[in-house]
Amino acid sequence: MTQIIVLPHAELCPDGALIEAEAGKSICQTLLENDIPIEHACEMSCACTTCHIVVREGFASLGEADELEEDMLDKAWGLEPTSRLSCQATVGETPLVIEIPRYTINMAKEGHR
Repeated sequence: MTQIIVLPHAELCPDGALIEAEAGKSICQTLLENDIPIEHACEMSCACTTCHIVVREGFASLGEADELEEDMLDKAWGLEPTSRLSCQATVGETPLVIEIPRYTINMAKEGHR
C-alpha cells in the first residue's frame, strides 16, 4: 500500500487526511473510497476538469499524462506544473502529497449548458 497525504481542503477534507492507497488505482477512485468526495462530473472519463489535483510531492513517480488529459488540464482552474486529473493519475509505489484546489469548473453544477 502507498500513502497519500491529502492537504486540508475547507469543504472536502477540512483536517486533511492520510490514506493508504492500492497501487494501480486512480487517485480519484482512492479518494472516493476514503470518504473524500472529490468532484468527478464526467464519472472519471477524462471529459472534464472537476477532479483536478496538484501533486505537491511524488509527481515524478506518476506516469505521464496523455494528450487528452493535457488538453483537459488546459481548461482547469488554477493549473500548476504538477497538476493532474485525479481520474487519470494512477497510484504507484511512491508516497504522494496532493492538494485539491479550492475551486473547480463544473458547468453542470453552475447551471451552464
